Amino acid sequence: MVGAGLSGAVMARKLAEAGHLVTVCDERSHIAGNCYTERDADTGVMVHVYGPHIFHTDDEGVWDYVNRFANFLPFVNRVKTTSGGRVFLLPVNLHTINQFFNKTLRPDEAKEFITSIADQTIGEPKTFEDQALKFVGRDLYEAFFKGYTMKQWGVEPTQLPASILKRLPVRFNYDDNYFFHRFQGMPENGYTEMVEKILDHDNIELKLNTRYSRAESASYAHVFYSGPLDGYFDFELGRLGYRTLDFERFYYDGDYQGCAVMNYGDLDVPYTRITEHKHFSPWEKHEKSICYRESARSCEEGDIPYYPIRMADEKALLARYVERAGQEPGVTFVGRLGTYRYLDMDVTIREALDTADAYLNASANAQKLGAFFVSP
Repeated sequence: MVGAGLSGAVMARKLAEAGHLVTVCDERSHIAGNCYTERDADTGVMVHVYGPHIFHTDDEGVWDYVNRFANFLPFVNRVKTTSGGRVFLLPVNLHTINQFFNKTLRPDEAKEFITSIADQTIGEPKTFEDQALKFVGRDLYEAFFKGYTMKQWGVEPTQLPASILKRLPVRFNYDDNYFFHRFQGMPENGYTEMVEKILDHDNIELKLNTRYSRAESASYAHVFYSGPLDGYFDFELGRLGYRTLDFERFYYDGDYQGCAVMNYGDLDVPYTRITEHKHFSPWEKHEKSICYRESARSCEEGDIPYYPIRMADEKALLARYVERAGQEPGVTFVGRLGTYRYLDMDVTIREALDTADAYLNASANAQKLGAFFVSP
């Protein structure tokens, strides 16, 4: 297993329990990948070192799986946004609409009102901007979506596909739960402890601070690679495009913003959001606070890749790497980086479990697992 994040750990555990001897290596000095959490020595706050990770899923099997290794406590993500010097609730809901337009509309009245201000001249939306204008109109689009999107992706919304905003989160009730999923929560003692327990098996050997070379592939019955797909081939065809995140970490004596996540939609604010980490563990009480100002930019060599861009140029390059990967015997590319897809944690875990099952079935039938269990 190349990578000790969720993909590598979950597959390692599944195969180890089936009797395989598994080596897990990671070039970082810690496990859990970007889910890595650690408790700050000065404040006692559990910090999501690479930005907040909130667990939410409708997959009961995955929910049961993570609760095998951690005690998940209730956490509902209630996001706020600052726009034009005012604070609103996200996703856009009935409270947001009434507050923004200084109205007291009922649900049916709000639907009628939003329809009246939406751009009905747009047929099938082709761009992010088209999608937003068609469903919420220009005022809400510019207040809550345009500036944030430009900062997050570094391009005009007219250059982004409508698919990014296909499920426009607008609610005509007062529900401000950011997610729709049945199961939502946070591991009581952080994600690092959970991954540590997943990897705790006699058949698993862990090697940190270890960079993997594809020349080593022949030494193993099979390799599951969760690092960057282009990185496996030493970027021979070029680099796939990613957005990366910069975090400005600062301390505050007290409660800085009163919530876990505050977005900033205005373009004149350079960062996209501020996260206050003690609010991700509402069952704990801390006098002092740790916050991150979060900004997005293009990923360069040496940066941590977060969000695959997947625009036209990247998709063309991706197709070439997928073809190369198909010629690589005994290697399966998995996870967010290995398949160049944005994956939530629950989907990552489900795919890891299913990929491990597929390998066990293939091995039992003297067959080989291909380069991708889920095609990019």
